[in-house]
Amino acid sequence: MQAGTDRLLLARLRCLSGPIMTTIFSVSRERAHTVRSRTGVRGLVLAIGLFLAPSIALVPLDRTHAADGASATSGKERATAPEGSAKGPVDGNLVGHGGPVHAIRLSSDKTRALTGSFDYSMMLWDISGDVPKELHRFDNHDGWVKAVAFLPGAERALSAGGGEIWVWDLATGKAIHTFKGHSAEVSALALSPDGQWAASSSSDRTIRLWNLKTLKPGPVLEGHKGPVNGVAFSQDGKVVFSAGYDGTVRTWASDSGELKRVLYRHGFGINTLQRLPGHDQLVLGALNGKALVIDGTTGERIHEFKGIQGPYLAAAVQDKPGLLALSGFQKNGGDVVGIIRVVRIGDWAEIEVYEDPRGPIWAMDFGEIGASLYYGGKDDFVTRWQVSPRKSFEAISGPFPRRFEVNTTADVGERQFARKCSLCHTLTSDGGNRAGPTLYKVFGRRAGSLPDYPYSDALKHSDIVWSEETIGLLFGLGPDHYTPGSKMPLQKIADPKKRKALIAYLKVATEDGDPAKARKGAEKGKTKNEGSKEQ
Repeated sequence: MQAGTDRLLLARLRCLSGPIMTTIFSVSRERAHTVRSRTGVRGLVLAIGLFLAPSIALVPLDRTHAADGASATSGKERATAPEGSAKGPVDGNLVGHGGPVHAIRLSSDKTRALTGSFDYSMMLWDISGDVPKELHRFDNHDGWVKAVAFLPGAERALSAGGGEIWVWDLATGKAIHTFKGHSAEVSALALSPDGQWAASSSSDRTIRLWNLKTLKPGPVLEGHKGPVNGVAFSQDGKVVFSAGYDGTVRTWASDSGELKRVLYRHGFGINTLQRLPGHDQLVLGALNGKALVIDGTTGERIHEFKGIQGPYLAAAVQDKPGLLALSGFQKNGGDVVGIIRVVRIGDWAEIEVYEDPRGPIWAMDFGEIGASLYYGGKDDFVTRWQVSPRKSFEAISGPFPRRFEVNTTADVGERQFARKCSLCHTLTSDGGNRAGPTLYKVFGRRAGSLPDYPYSDALKHSDIVWSEETIGLLFGLGPDHYTPGSKMPLQKIADPKKRKALIAYLKVATEDGDPAKARKGAEKGKTKNEGSKEQ
């Protein structure tokens, strides 16, 4: 019976549509694994089916300049850490960031990758071999790097950190120029088809155009009623499309910046916008778990994808063989599960569905011929997922729980560190800097004095020396009052007992670089029921 089914599947490869595998979650005490089961020929069916998809006439989407003189840190083409540790590469993962990854873009030849992170950095990778190599790290940003892009020829790149857009020489790692004008963080970047212009969307409710040849600012596009999350150029470059939290898609004249029309009203905030290659068709992903394709000229709906019980956050397009990926997250019982759907452009058949039990998926881009997909989420590395042929077992890499996820058996101070500090800071001498500097030996250290960390001017010129008293004031008053002008996010601990517990934990953990010792020390000094007060 099974053999007959397999022969039928092989005979109908060109009619392949929809998901062909079952997802099973297996969660152990130490880590979560995603398991896909399939029978013999079905992995082969999928692999061949991607290349036998109906032919679609598509034109490739062209994806191919801070303070001048800023430079990047060279990785000396080093490979990522060996497999076996929490930082080790698993099947081509890009390991090196110090915070969640919000931006991923591959070069047109799929041999290099740019990634942007919460750690305020962009990284350049060589992904041409079996083991990825870190080429450069670009650290000069003053905010999260939420968007990156290769310029035509892939000799230069753009990165958006905070409200600034940097132009980089990738061969030297030097900054060529910084575009300034946005008053809030930049959420997305797009390049005109001729590579002469860049467009940036921002939480300041505007879209700005930048001339990449003259390095001069262009028109400012104003009209959205909320943060603008997505931007794209039309196929001929004469129109700019934008989408935002006000639930609208708008069109603008690229030469003048004049609003042409509100193209589409969705009713819910739109998180991502992509133009399909070879068409003025737009893919939207929204807060209400809806994703759809609309006509970029008329605004009419062309197709609506299967919804999810959570928001769609990102989209990625592969010109050949014509694939689209949509990602986001949804609730699965009490868990937040990341989800990726891969569909075939043209007939919109669902090719694959992938779920990551570790949370939202914020950024994606396809590898060579769409056979792999690189994605980023709450982890401080980029995961490479083999789309085709699917593996019989797909392990979720990295430590579990993550450093910033709360262990319910932990001491009160350790839990406060996990919740308030660990996303941005490490405790050990070899932990390195993340979005913030390492806290190793922080007591007695003057604020803004650690070498090799790009402090804000506010902390560089501060006379604060970190002690039990000053750290207590930092969390009691909040960084906005105690260290105004710094890059520290607003983190307050109103309960003095919890502040005291955090400081006690940090006193030991930052001195010895040993969280386990800090935990034991805290346990000796607490009453039997003290730790049960915080859930």
